[in-house]
Amino acid sequence: MRATNHTIKDADEAQAVLSRHFYALDVDVLSPASGWTATFAVAQDRPVTLGDLRFGVDVRIRAGELGAYHVNLPLTGGITWHQGRDEPHRIVAGRHAGVYQPVGDTVLDRWDGDCRVIAVKVGRRELEDQLARMLDRPVRGPVDLGPVLDVTGGTGAAWARLTRMIAADVSTPEGLAGHPLVGPRLRESLVTGLLLATGHPHRDQLERDRPALAAPGVIRRVVEAMRAQPGRPFTVADLAEIAGVGVRSLQLSFRRYAGMPPTAYLRQLRLGLVHDELRQAPPGTTVSQVAYRYGFTHAGRFAAAYRRCYGESPAETLRR
Repeated sequence: MRATNHTIKDADEAQAVLSRHFYALDVDVLSPASGWTATFAVAQDRPVTLGDLRFGVDVRIRAGELGAYHVNLPLTGGITWHQGRDEPHRIVAGRHAGVYQPVGDTVLDRWDGDCRVIAVKVGRRELEDQLARMLDRPVRGPVDLGPVLDVTGGTGAAWARLTRMIAADVSTPEGLAGHPLVGPRLRESLVTGLLLATGHPHRDQLERDRPALAAPGVIRRVVEAMRAQPGRPFTVADLAEIAGVGVRSLQLSFRRYAGMPPTAYLRQLRLGLVHDELRQAPPGTTVSQVAYRYGFTHAGRFAAAYRRCYGESPAETLRR
C-alpha cells in the first residue's frame, strides 16, 4: 500500500482522479479563484483505499450511491454533507468524522477550501465479513453505521489516531504499510477499529457477548498452521478461517488454553525458531536474515522482544 501523489489545477482533473480511485462523481467549484491547486495522495490496497485530500478551493461533490463504506476525517476545516433524504451534517477538524453508507445518494454540499481530509473507503464485503467474524455469526448488510463519529475522545479518538498514522505511513517510501507482512494487519486493524468506534445496531453485542470456546483440537490446528508457515503474515482473521470459528471465539480460546492471544503465541513461536536457528547458524549468517525469514520486519522491535525473552541480544546468541 503506497500513496500516489497528484497535483491538480482544475475541477475536471480532480473529478477524473477521484473517480478513478474512489467513486464516479462530479466536482463543482463554488468559489472560483485563480491559481488554486489541489493535492491528493491516494493509496489503494483493495478493498481499502486511503486518501489524503486537499482542494484549496470551496467545492461541491455529488457521488450518487457509493457501494462501499466511507469515512471522511477532516484534519483542517470542515465539510457539510448529506446522504439520501437525511438532514445535512456538518463535520469539523478535531471534533468529528463523517461516516457514509453504501446506499443513498451522497452529496458533499460544501467542502471548505481550507479543508484537508483523510478519506477511507472500505469495501462493503470487507466490513460486513469482518463484523460477522467478530460476532461469530452471519451479518445481513448494509450495516447502519452512525453518520457522525465523535473523535474528541474514547474509541473514536483512538481510531482517528490510527488512521492518521497509517495515512502518514503510506505516504513514506520506507513505510511499513507497503510491506506484505504488515499491510494486511494494518488494513484489518483499520476496519476492526471502525466497527468498534462507530455506532451501529451490533455495537452492544460486540462489547457484551462472549462467544463459545473452540475445542482444543481447533487450537492445535491453528498452531500446526503457524508452525508450518511461521513467516507467513497471518492476520487474526486468517487464523480464525483456518480454525473454522469466529475471531472472538479464537481469541478467547487461545487465552483459555494457551494463556495469550493468538498473535502473541505466534510471536513467541517465531522468537523460539529464530533463537534455535541463531544457536546453530553457519558462518556468514546475519541476524536480519533469520529474523526476516520468520516474519520480523522491524529490527528494533524484534531485538527488544528477543532480549525480553532470552535475556540477551540476538547478536550475542549468534556469536555464541
